[in-house]
Amino acid sequence: MQIRLNWLDEADRDIALPSYETTGAAGADVRANFPADARAGVVLAPGERVLVPTGLRVEIPDGFEIQVRPRSGLALKHGITLPNSPGTIDSDYRGPLGIIVMNAGSESFHIEHGARIAQLVVAPVVQAGFDLTDDLGDTERGTGGFGSTGVS
Repeated sequence: MQIRLNWLDEADRDIALPSYETTGAAGADVRANFPADARAGVVLAPGERVLVPTGLRVEIPDGFEIQVRPRSGLALKHGITLPNSPGTIDSDYRGPLGIIVMNAGSESFHIEHGARIAQLVVAPVVQAGFDLTDDLGDTERGTGGFGSTGVS
């Protein structure tokens, strides 16, 4: 499968395109690509969030989506995460690809121009029909909610 990309006018074309860093990687790392007047990047204070530009637009084949997920190393070492994780890029979206990044850590974090900030995972989409009914089938769990299946 191929995902078609194109650069935004203000993008730095020397920044690498999304790429899989190992042969077994499910997610392709995507990089921050700030416009020329913001190439110093951005500093996120604890609790702050920002939309980080990638300099790209994408064309996703019908029947697929791209899920945007945090990078585990940034999350563990610095508390950098994506507040809407996983984010979804729909196949019919053609606007700029931006990544909502949040600092859940205890110290400020500098997002540098060209830094790997998230992972893109291509996944199939199934659209369901939704039917209103008077009753639902029974299950062993039933109406048990949060924590109802035990602690371990």
